[in-house]
Amino acid sequence: MSSPLSFEVRPAGRSDAQAIADIHSTVQKAAYKGLLPEAHFQSPTASRRLKYWQEAIEFSEPQVHVAIDEDRIVGFIGFDRSRDEGTPPTTGEIWAAYVLPSHWSTGAGLALWDAAREGLLEEGCTLVTVWLPLANERAMRFFELAGFKREMSTARTVPVGEVKIEEIRLKRPLS
Repeated sequence: MSSPLSFEVRPAGRSDAQAIADIHSTVQKAAYKGLLPEAHFQSPTASRRLKYWQEAIEFSEPQVHVAIDEDRIVGFIGFDRSRDEGTPPTTGEIWAAYVLPSHWSTGAGLALWDAAREGLLEEGCTLVTVWLPLANERAMRFFELAGFKREMSTARTVPVGEVKIEEIRLKRPLS
């Protein structure tokens, strides 16, 4: 297993879309086991997920970076300006952050977060937010350790396929 300092992080290229879609699916299965039905992870959802990441990479919306360990993509992060209505243009958002379970707690997530933070600072952002399902305790812990604070007034219920999940927005300054 790699040390926390050995991950290469780079912008995603077109050829990375399938690996990103696969990681997205794998991590969702691990993180949301018992919360989302198995059908959520099957086709055509898988093909829609691939198309989404192909377009995201092509149009940089969101910007996508990947973490590499020994020539293999082990995680990715998508970030850009906040999609939340009424937020100032200086507010960024982590749109997605996924690391393979085999690389949890290895520093890959931190390397990806560092790259996103640098990218958002370059874009002139001063704050960053992330929406997380309350039931995803691992992600909550990661972002809270990275300095994010829960915005309790933002709690909401959102449909994910045939089920509804509770999520909340977390926020932190970028400086």
